[in-house]
Amino acid sequence: MKRPLRNPSVTRLTYGSYSAAGNAEKGFTLFELLIAVAIIGILAAVSIPRFTDYRAAAFDSRAQQDLRNVASAQELHHATSDTYAAATADLAGFSSSPGVVMAIASADASAFVASASHPGGKNVYNWDSAAQPAMSSAPQAPAP
Repeated sequence: MKRPLRNPSVTRLTYGSYSAAGNAEKGFTLFELLIAVAIIGILAAVSIPRFTDYRAAAFDSRAQQDLRNVASAQELHHATSDTYAAATADLAGFSSSPGVVMAIASADASAFVASASHPGGKNVYNWDSAAQPAMSSAPQAPAP
């Protein structure tokens, strides 16, 4: 059996609180709950922008990989037909990842230029087979 407080005006650092009658009341105060909600809100405000940056980096990585895959498929096509393909549909075994926008800007017997981007990414990646290095990037124009 718990011993009631002799003086109810004295605050003790214990779980719960005591009423004037000396009975223990279990639970959290409104202030404690408010502090917990504020801490959760601050953590969410810090983590959500970082999450969107990580997500954009993953979309950019997907676009880069698709551009490397189209370059490999173009080289295979060039080895078998002495010309580069003007469309991704002409490349055997190539399919772009979901959401990646792939375009072949120009292609002839000596070189090709292609670009890839993802709407959720931050950059547009370009591949020019005649340039060194072949891959370059530029910031993606913001969506209207």
